[in-house]
Amino acid sequence: MLENQSVYEIQKNIRSRQISVKEVLEYYLDKIEKLNPKLNAIVLQKDRELLIKDAIEKDKNNEIEKPLNGLPIAIKDLTDVVGFKTTYGFPGSKNNQPKKNSLFVNRLIDKGAIIIGKTNTAELGVGGHTINRLFGPTSNVYDPSKSAAGSSGGASSAVAAGLLPFADGTDQMGSCRGPAAYANIYGFRPTPGLIPVDHTGKKNNLPILTTPGCFAKNPNDMSILLDEIVGSDPLDRFSFDLDGLFKNQKINDQKFSAFRVGWLSNMNGEYNVEKEILEICEKKLRELEKINIKVEELKPKINNEFLWKSWTTLRAKNIYEDTLAMNILDVNSMTFQAIWEYNKGKEINSEDIHSAIDKKQQCLNQIDLIFRNFDFLALPSAQVYPFDKNLQFPKNINGVELDTYHRWLEVFILSSLLDLPTFTIPVGFNKNGMPMGMQMIGRNKDDLKLFSFAIKYEDAFNYSKIKPKFK
Repeated sequence: MLENQSVYEIQKNIRSRQISVKEVLEYYLDKIEKLNPKLNAIVLQKDRELLIKDAIEKDKNNEIEKPLNGLPIAIKDLTDVVGFKTTYGFPGSKNNQPKKNSLFVNRLIDKGAIIIGKTNTAELGVGGHTINRLFGPTSNVYDPSKSAAGSSGGASSAVAAGLLPFADGTDQMGSCRGPAAYANIYGFRPTPGLIPVDHTGKKNNLPILTTPGCFAKNPNDMSILLDEIVGSDPLDRFSFDLDGLFKNQKINDQKFSAFRVGWLSNMNGEYNVEKEILEICEKKLRELEKINIKVEELKPKINNEFLWKSWTTLRAKNIYEDTLAMNILDVNSMTFQAIWEYNKGKEINSEDIHSAIDKKQQCLNQIDLIFRNFDFLALPSAQVYPFDKNLQFPKNINGVELDTYHRWLEVFILSSLLDLPTFTIPVGFNKNGMPMGMQMIGRNKDDLKLFSFAIKYEDAFNYSKIKPKFK
């Protein structure tokens, strides 16, 4: 019964008592029991009997007015949920018990969601592939031998396989965008501050690089989650409200065709991207042109050297500060990637930070000029197709050796550094049946407009109807 229902339909049927919360929860738990052992998407889970007891209680209490009543969700294992360990996939934190919930987790609970467990992550959230020494790698739903990307690969695989109706993630260097591309679903990195985060205890004035994000098979499903967790919070001085709801961002053909998209391609040859990825993105852009959307390939005047230097400086310093806050006693017990960032960040001084912020501002000025003529900018959502899940990261692209562990994630820097809301939209599959996505990038705080594009895009191309043959 539930197999072909959208989240909106499930929500509606719970409210009308056509189906019970218990039935919904059992449906998802059954799918988890069947598919998760092969996927390794959900790594910590509350006991089934206790979860069912929670569901029965919700049915008894008649909580139908709560918008997320009875809908299950598992939280990325970088985010605190009381009653679950926050391990970061790191052996040194395997017994870490948080004392309070993250802000948006409280919102989920208040709105009636049932938190069933935690989704897998890259170890310490560092790296674009979901693998760690505590739980192992998460599998791609279209080929279990391949990467699900990361660091929110557990969440994206869980949604793509139907283990969850939607899921949260966190995104610093593409962690909601890359996994969505590898799963043929939608992934959203909002403008930082839209989903509130508790910054208590943060002692530096570094720019915010990381924001919570989310995944769903389609934007309409995602809107059900987003509308309940966004908006200002007194505990987050950077948080803000939007003038409208995500669920109301439906537009007609005329407004859709009025959008102007600037295609950044491989950024004047600066980004090393597999040829087939560029081709599949360009094919989809030509299809958009056929429905009257203006698409223009750009030779952007963006200083990529400034982008990279600013990003790597601010990222390393942020990771260094976060590592100190986590009280990790033996830094050398971390992964190669985390140690690399820690050591780099340790040497960065205030002058380096000022220089990085200045470079960021110059890049912002350049991107603002481009946005004068376009509603959105487009970039690939990955530089390589899914690779062997047992690798930490790809070592080369197009035969070119990569000079750092994260050079294969360069396409994500623009949005992350310049605070631009970004949607990964599915664009199709390669000859091996592996999915790919494309980033649609909006202006700062233009999240609703970007969302309206995504809704209409899914209406036009129906990628959510394609299901992985995962058994």
